[in-house]
Amino acid sequence: MTVTTACGAGRTTGRVRRRPRRRASLVGAAVTALVTLTGVGCAPQASSGAGDRTISYWLWDANQLPAYQACARAFERQNPGLRVDITQIGWEFYWTKLTASFIAGTEPDVFTNHVTQFPQFVDLGVLQPLDELGPTRHLRDDDYQPGLARLWRGRDGHRYGAPKDWDTVALYYDRKLTRAAGISDREMNTLDWNPRDGGSFERVLARLTVDAKGRHGDEPGFDRNRVVRYGLATNGAGEEDGQTTWSPFTGSNNWHYTDRNPWGTRYNYDRKEFKEAVGWYFGLAEKGYMPPLEEFSSETNTPDRQLGSGKAAIALHGSWMLSTFTKLKGVDLGIAATPIGPSGQRASLMGGLADSITRNADNKEAAGKWVAFLASDACQELVGRDATVFPATPRGTELAISTLRRQGVDVTPFTRHVEEGTTFSFPITEYAADITAIMKPVMEDIYGNGADLSVLDRANDQVNFLLGQDD
Repeated sequence: MTVTTACGAGRTTGRVRRRPRRRASLVGAAVTALVTLTGVGCAPQASSGAGDRTISYWLWDANQLPAYQACARAFERQNPGLRVDITQIGWEFYWTKLTASFIAGTEPDVFTNHVTQFPQFVDLGVLQPLDELGPTRHLRDDDYQPGLARLWRGRDGHRYGAPKDWDTVALYYDRKLTRAAGISDREMNTLDWNPRDGGSFERVLARLTVDAKGRHGDEPGFDRNRVVRYGLATNGAGEEDGQTTWSPFTGSNNWHYTDRNPWGTRYNYDRKEFKEAVGWYFGLAEKGYMPPLEEFSSETNTPDRQLGSGKAAIALHGSWMLSTFTKLKGVDLGIAATPIGPSGQRASLMGGLADSITRNADNKEAAGKWVAFLASDACQELVGRDATVFPATPRGTELAISTLRRQGVDVTPFTRHVEEGTTFSFPITEYAADITAIMKPVMEDIYGNGADLSVLDRANDQVNFLLGQDD
C-alpha cells in the first residue's frame, strides 16, 4: 500500500452519443482544469505503481485517510498479490482534478464519489456498473442505512456506487457561553423556528450575540454594526443545496428541491416555502446575529474557527466535522439537534458518499474486490472504530457511536434524524455543475447584497430550462 497526499488537506462534494454537447462541455472544462492544476502544481499524473495488480484509489478527506489505510492493509492481507495505492486530494481540487484525469486518461481505478456528482459521470459513460462485476454484484440496498444505496442507481437501473458513509447536520455550541446566558442544554435541544419571528432559535441567537459595548442582541441599544460575538457562525451562502446553511430550515418548512427525487424534472427555488425560509435565514445577518457574507472564508474563517475563537457561539455543521470540533481548545463543546420548523419536525440533509469504479480500470475484477471490501463490515468496522464519520452499514454506525460515547461525545443530535425519519436527500439530477454555477451567485447576492427574493424566480427558470433540454 502506498499513500500520496496532494492539492489541499481535505474536506475540512455509450451514453456520450446521447448528449454530445455535454461531452464538448466537459472537454472544455477539463482543458481549463489541466491548465489551472498545472499552474498550482496539481496536474493529473499517471497512478503510481500502475499495473493490473495495483488498485489506484482516490479520496478527499484527510481525516478519514488513517481509517482507509487500515482497510487497505486488511484488504491486502486477504488478497495476496493485490496492492492499493491511495491518493488523497483536498476537496477544493478533487473534482477538477478528477474531471481532468478522465480526459487525460489518468483516472483512478476507484474513487470516492458524491451523490450529486455521479449523474454526470454516468451520462459520460466513464463509470462501471457495479452490478455487472462479480465481486460487487451481491450488494443489496438493505445492507446499509435506509435510503443510502438506492440513490446510487442511474436512470438505467444499474448501481454505480457502493455506500461508504453517511452524515447529517446539527448545532455545535460552546456551553460556557450558553450557560452564561442562562440557556440550558435542554433548551438548546428543544429549539424551534418559524419565518415570521424566528421562534426560540432566533431568541437564543439574539441572546448570545454581543456588541462592542457588551450589549446583547435582545437588549436596547444593541449595535448590529459593531458585533464582537455572533450568535450563529456563517458558512457562506450555501450555493445550490445549503447543506450546512439554510437547508435545515427549508427542509423543515415543507420544501423540496425538486418535484421528485431522484431524477426530478423541475426545481422549486421559486416556491414560497423556500423564499420565506432563506429570506429569514439571511435576514439574521441584517439583524446582526450572523456575520455578513464578506466575513466568511473557506480558508481562514470557517465555522469551527469562528466557534473556537469566540467570534460565534453556535455553528451549524455536519457530523463529518466531529473530530475537528471536539479538538477545539477552550471550548466546552455541546451538540444540539436542529430546530423544529413549521412542518412540526426537524430536518437534515443526509449526505452519503460511495465508492465508484471507473470504466477504464486496469483490472476491474481487482477493483471490484476492493470496492466490495470497502462496503463490507470488515472495513466498515475499522472505519467505525476510527469514528471520524458514520459508516454506511448499521454495524459500522454502532461502532462509531460507541467509540464516540467512550470519548464523552453524545452524537444523538445527528443520529436522531435517521431514527426519527427526518432526513432528506440531495437533489439527484443531471447538470449538477451548471446548476451550481447558476445558484451560487444568486444566493450570494441575496446574502451579501440584500437582493430581492424575486431573483430566485429567474434563476429557477434557468435551472429548469437546463433540465428541459432532455425532454
